[in-house]
Amino acid sequence: MNLFSLTRRKTFARGVHPASHKSTAGTPIRRMPFAPRILLPLAQHIGKPAVPIVSVGQEVVRGQPIARADGFLSVPLHAPVDGVVEAIELRPSARGPWTETIVIRTFEASTQEVRWSEPRDMDALSAREILQAIQDTGMVGLGGAAFPSHAKLSVPEDKPIHTLVVNGCECEPYLTCDHRLMLERSADLMRGIGYAMRAVGARQAVIGIEDNKPDAIASLAAMVPEGGQIRVVAVKTKYPQGAEKMLVKAALGLKVPAGGLPADVGAVVNNVGTLAMLGSLLPQGQGMTERVVTVTGPGIKRPGDYWVPLGTPMRTVLDWAGAESVSEREIILGGPMMGQAVASLDVPVTKGVSGILVFDQRKIQEEEARKRYPCIKCGECVKACPMGLNPSMLGMLAGAREYDLMGTDYHLGDCFECGCCTYVCPSNIPLVQQFRVAKAILRERAQAIHEALAAEQAAAQAELAQVMEHLPIDDESHLTGQRFDFGHAEGEGRKLGGSRHKINPHPTDKP
Repeated sequence: MNLFSLTRRKTFARGVHPASHKSTAGTPIRRMPFAPRILLPLAQHIGKPAVPIVSVGQEVVRGQPIARADGFLSVPLHAPVDGVVEAIELRPSARGPWTETIVIRTFEASTQEVRWSEPRDMDALSAREILQAIQDTGMVGLGGAAFPSHAKLSVPEDKPIHTLVVNGCECEPYLTCDHRLMLERSADLMRGIGYAMRAVGARQAVIGIEDNKPDAIASLAAMVPEGGQIRVVAVKTKYPQGAEKMLVKAALGLKVPAGGLPADVGAVVNNVGTLAMLGSLLPQGQGMTERVVTVTGPGIKRPGDYWVPLGTPMRTVLDWAGAESVSEREIILGGPMMGQAVASLDVPVTKGVSGILVFDQRKIQEEEARKRYPCIKCGECVKACPMGLNPSMLGMLAGAREYDLMGTDYHLGDCFECGCCTYVCPSNIPLVQQFRVAKAILRERAQAIHEALAAEQAAAQAELAQVMEHLPIDDESHLTGQRFDFGHAEGEGRKLGGSRHKINPHPTDKP
């Protein structure tokens, strides 16, 4: 394969170019030891939380299912260690609310061997059976969204899929876990791509990789099977190249409609980390018990990518990586552009955590303390927005609390909160934070309207049931289907107006 053709820079319109800070890309993945206690929230994914199937005091082995999926949009949970269930209780989460959590005390002799598996013949499975097998692994999107993988691959029948787009961009600064997986688990990745193609019925797969990863491009290009069903496409290094709509545009030249999904143009997008894990777990019949996490930043002595058991407390990870003066650091889960800060180190690593970044808290506070100025209408945010929105106008509407107008006239729903507008704003206006607040308020309003309509419908049904209960209908009128006027006193039953004629004449009636 001609590597020159692979390095032609495909991309999307607009975007930004933040410094990459990917110093850990050249270091092989290392394995982190087990923590004394593992904390496993039942809600580690979008959808309904898993339901515990173990009890306090029960011993479990590494890989054993400990919680089942609660319906379609849910995934099971597996024990990352050998140990004993110490508690099932509410614990703090990275997002803030306390959530039901299974606490496992790790046995000191626990090994890295996965001791629970049910090997399967993947070649014998149908598309539907592959999707069920994916759900059984507990796999979710490892790019950060944590959407159940089987649900993402379950496309509607009226939207045929022709291409599986494999996301190897990893455009967020600092993060390198996907890069290392493409180098170290390329065989697993190719197997996972094949399984996903069969699940969605795709004829081809396109692996999109930013051109700042030439070693990953070369490695995967050398493994592409003959026949042209799978190909590698180099895309321009630019943020947010890894966003679904941006990658579909860059790799396939197709534009996903506003408010739509890649399936609307015949594509499904999956992260390289997700597919590499599926390529490893599915044939062995194992569940997800660990993931690769990038641990780096100015406050880390031993930065790198680590295999971290799910449920490992953040404090344990940082101690192992050599975090300095943690109390004076700012901890961010994910990348610096779209990640979230955590206030407590007692929260665990979950399925959606791709990175743990440690920054100097004082520098962060100095940056946040910078004076904010009114919008000068320079247009930098408009030039940066990958969705072609007008962040300046949206920001002014947010300041005026015109949230409904933001949604109806200025397409707030199309914003996926990449942070480009905030990054380039010379007035230091926290635009993306304003948009998040606006979206939350609109969701609350929509929920209130939905509940009010539901209550109104329930009241109307109750009133109708009460009327029907007291409705005087004799045997003859029941047989002839005559309609009565409900507006008269009980017992009158006068036939009126449009109800004068019989609806369903009795067979014995003559015209």
